[in-house]
Amino acid sequence: MKKLIINISFVLVAVTSLVSCKKAVDEKFYNPEKSINASLSGLFTAMLNNDRVAAKYWNVRTFLCQMPGVYAQTSYFPNANSVYQQSDGYSQNYWDDFYATGGNGSGVMAQYRSMETKFSTLSDADKTSQSALMQAAKVVLIEQAAKMVDLWGDIPYSEAGSLEKNSTIVNPKFDDQKALYTGFISDLATVAAYFKANSTNKDFAKADILLRGDMNLWARYANSLRLRLLMRISKVDEGTARTAVMDMLSNSANYPLIDGANSALYNPGSSDVLLQPQTNSTSDLSAAFMEGSWYATDYMLNTVMVPANDPRIPVIYDKYGRTVNGKFIPNKTYKAMPVTMSGSDQETSFPDYAVLDSATFLYNQKLPGIVITASEVNLLKAEAFERWGSSASAQTAYESALRQSVTFYYYLNNLNKGGGYVNPPAPLATDIDAWISSSSAAYTGSQANKLANIYTQKWVHLGVLQSTEAWSEYRRTGFPVLTFPSAGKLSGFDTPPTRLIYPSQEKVLNAANYQAVQAKDTRKTKIFWQQ
Repeated sequence: MKKLIINISFVLVAVTSLVSCKKAVDEKFYNPEKSINASLSGLFTAMLNNDRVAAKYWNVRTFLCQMPGVYAQTSYFPNANSVYQQSDGYSQNYWDDFYATGGNGSGVMAQYRSMETKFSTLSDADKTSQSALMQAAKVVLIEQAAKMVDLWGDIPYSEAGSLEKNSTIVNPKFDDQKALYTGFISDLATVAAYFKANSTNKDFAKADILLRGDMNLWARYANSLRLRLLMRISKVDEGTARTAVMDMLSNSANYPLIDGANSALYNPGSSDVLLQPQTNSTSDLSAAFMEGSWYATDYMLNTVMVPANDPRIPVIYDKYGRTVNGKFIPNKTYKAMPVTMSGSDQETSFPDYAVLDSATFLYNQKLPGIVITASEVNLLKAEAFERWGSSASAQTAYESALRQSVTFYYYLNNLNKGGGYVNPPAPLATDIDAWISSSSAAYTGSQANKLANIYTQKWVHLGVLQSTEAWSEYRRTGFPVLTFPSAGKLSGFDTPPTRLIYPSQEKVLNAANYQAVQAKDTRKTKIFWQQ
């Protein structure tokens, strides 16, 4: 597995080489492999066509399943002595793919700075007609930049991309993480208001491979992302979060959200923010998962889902089994390998345990990149209502979220038709009702118990493909209460980190600015929103 490493945050490639996409898109959209003479539309399409968002091999294998997925236990991991040790090379790749084009991301920062430069040259009339592209690009940049903050803390942002913006190279400072979040939240409010007040245009619709130029959906996306970030800071700045969030939730007309109209039978393909594959083929996810990460995770399956008779199990997992005398014998029940099992036992006992469902995950060529879904948004609403409003409203949002999560995972499974796969039928309404009202997932007990259920069910819903968000939520809430084996682990790496260490090349090539954050650059330093 090899990858060309493109260096650091201040060196952004020239406009003529700004696109890293390997696949052509449907002809109704601009082709992100071509710069379209550096048009805003072409730059924006390239910005969206991001392999760190799409369900692609490189991101799943080298990042999601090796770092945040391990630290949040949303992906299986072998009990090796170095399992909690960060891969500097792969985290460097992720860092580079945010700042520069040419790798496996889309260089959202590079693309955005190029868009800013291009936009400044337009006439006033063209600026008005193409302003939707800049507003949407801001949302995409913030969504990805917030993940960078969640992973590392302080990051270069305000001064990053000087080559593209000013034709000069300036080593960028590391901006304060809390100040960045404050700016993100403010900018999202402004952008959401813009989309609510304006109608679409042809250039925007053609360039928008994410939401098809739907201004209403962009308003919902911006508001929902703002809700996510406000709840992320709510344990350390409750006053700010509470005021803003409850204002949003009490005025849905002004602040529409990606909530699927609170309907269990919503259509994820038209309501959620999902980056669809741009061809009929994606990178081989089966290889990404089968290189050690395709087994079911202990706490998620054994502790949360199986005891509750969770109706999502058949489309998230497969029972697996053994081949005996040339005949495959499937396991009788769903069970995951215990997280405490030794590495040697894992290697010999794996056929006895469940794996990720092949139709939904491993061979699903139509599996979309997941940005934000109705279920996540309703779980955010449930937490806010439970902490600051009505518990009855919280229960309504929570139960809507669980029903929508069922719909969502069956939607993913049903995208993969043919090839010998038999899609399981949708679960019976009575089975879903029993899960929601009578199992361990039921919204009952003390407020602490209800919040624990909200946090745990959000963790389950985010799952392996949204491991970065799952890790952030786990660090923020402390739920679920996971066990991490420490025996035999490398000294200093016997537990998961609370943040990633800055990549080595950034430390060397941006050394003067790194000095300002060096004291905080430890694996146990908390991100500002952690208690």
